Amino acid sequence: MMIELKNVTKEFKVGTHDKITALKNVNIHIKKGEVVLLKGPSGSGKSTILSLIAALNKPTSGEVIVDGKRVSKMADNFTSLFRREHIGFIFQKFNLIPTLSAKENVIVPLIPSNPDQEKLNNRLRELFGQFSIKSKMNVIVKNLSGGEQQRVAIARALINNPRIIIADEPTANLDEKLSLEFIKIMRNLKNSNSSIVIASHDPLFFNLDFIDRQIDIHNGAII
Repeated sequence: MMIELKNVTKEFKVGTHDKITALKNVNIHIKKGEVVLLKGPSGSGKSTILSLIAALNKPTSGEVIVDGKRVSKMADNFTSLFRREHIGFIFQKFNLIPTLSAKENVIVPLIPSNPDQEKLNNRLRELFGQFSIKSKMNVIVKNLSGGEQQRVAIARALINNPRIIIADEPTANLDEKLSLEFIKIMRNLKNSNSSIVIASHDPLFFNLDFIDRQIDIHNGAII
């Protein structure tokens, strides 16, 4: 099993004494190579699940196991390395650095690991070619179109050949044309043997043929 959430509850403190429960006793099992859609309205707990899988948060109770590692018990100083080696994260708002070039944005996650330059350049050419933005490698990101920025963000998520790809509300800031383009890219990534977890309430994702399972989430619980 690539991803397991076992009896996971997540609470967040609000003020001094109050708390909100984002997830209640959630159990999820995702296999290697499986594409799973977390489906539910805003505030249902989808993004919280993604943050636990990526070791950005820890559960209040329960266990999170990713690629055989108990990330819910992992020390904070190891979580960044874990994400860099295992997770490709596609953010809702791209989270690109506007003053850097497309190529520099894609390289950023690998800087701490000091990669082999020749291998890195080959990987960059492969990704920029795959997403038809090879001519944009040296263009400053703020000068790219929305669709081009989207593809740069996806290339950044894939630069380290992650075993797990996470996409959090990836079409929330896109028009329908760009949303369909993103879905096409996800369909092509189905063959990468990575596990893909997409959190979305966008109806465009519902009942797509390449998605293996839909998990409905409401008020922090699986329906």
